[in-house]
Amino acid sequence: MAKKKVNEILADKQIGHGVDLRGYTQNVVNRMLAVLNRADKALFDKLVAQMLKVNPDSFTMERLEGLLESVRRLQVDAFRAMHDDLTGELKNFTTYEVDFQQGLLIDELPVQVRIAKVNVSEVYAAAQARPFQGNLLKGFLDDIEVNRAKLIRRTVADGFVQHRTTDEIVRSLRGTKSKGYSDGLLEAPRRDVAAVVRTALSHYAAFSQQAVYDENSDIGKGYTWVATLDSRTSLICAARDGLEYDMNFKPVGHSLPWGAGPGMIHWACRSRRSMIIKSWRDLGVDIDEFDPETRASLDGQVPAKVTFEEWLQRQSAERQDEVLGVGKAQLFRSGKLHLRDMLSAKGRELTLDELRSR
Repeated sequence: MAKKKVNEILADKQIGHGVDLRGYTQNVVNRMLAVLNRADKALFDKLVAQMLKVNPDSFTMERLEGLLESVRRLQVDAFRAMHDDLTGELKNFTTYEVDFQQGLLIDELPVQVRIAKVNVSEVYAAAQARPFQGNLLKGFLDDIEVNRAKLIRRTVADGFVQHRTTDEIVRSLRGTKSKGYSDGLLEAPRRDVAAVVRTALSHYAAFSQQAVYDENSDIGKGYTWVATLDSRTSLICAARDGLEYDMNFKPVGHSLPWGAGPGMIHWACRSRRSMIIKSWRDLGVDIDEFDPETRASLDGQVPAKVTFEEWLQRQSAERQDEVLGVGKAQLFRSGKLHLRDMLSAKGRELTLDELRSR
């Protein structure tokens, strides 16, 4: 079998890395929602206690506003705690992602190619200061908290006007236990929180990777787009999968723009990029100084377009089980089921320590 070229290896490993990050992202999402869930238990207890103090016959919005103030404070504290936890997670994640991207170049490129390292603290500070999708992390969470408070206030007020019981009002907000509380009005803000967490992690991942690439721009000739092609991949990313861009993110051989700069191109974007490394000659190195195998490993060629399904076919059975779940993975290996037939991939949760160990 022909030896893989460096650019093929780098693109292939970025796909696997993207799969691992999906599991890690779900872990972080669940932990942030757990903070909100714990706070909501106290919030609903307080809400019930306050609503019982209101006489429906003498109900006024002024009276309701005063009673709901303590409920609002509980929610503000919960979102502040969630922001603090997520900020700490993002700081640790930036360290991991920078180490991964630098390590990938160091491990896969010949020793004659020097890889420059970046300052992790500077990368984190820059990512934190740069808006993603038009806002900062705190701004997104603040907006969700404010809208959530308005939703609670409006639902309680409408409930009193319509002479609904306290239990009915709370049920409309929280949902029913039989449906895992997914049918309540507060489920939409929970989905918004999950989307913000996913997008924040994608933002810091893209920013960290680009910082490493920028510091080593002298060895690159461009980028190739690497999309995780499963059932949840957006069309805007799927259409760009495998396309080439120059070092200024201008299209090469096609007309599809990269997007707004080097970061994500849409909300919760999961796509990766892979730097296309120059050939020995492009790097100004005398190619005849190295043996044929080494020369072949650094030829500056754009990696061939690889779909997620092709990547998964090359993985071990254990890895396939982890990505798809045992049952679907067995069907996948037998050729009885293709990824396009699957609604979603499983994506086991991973901690940051597990990511590091990989």
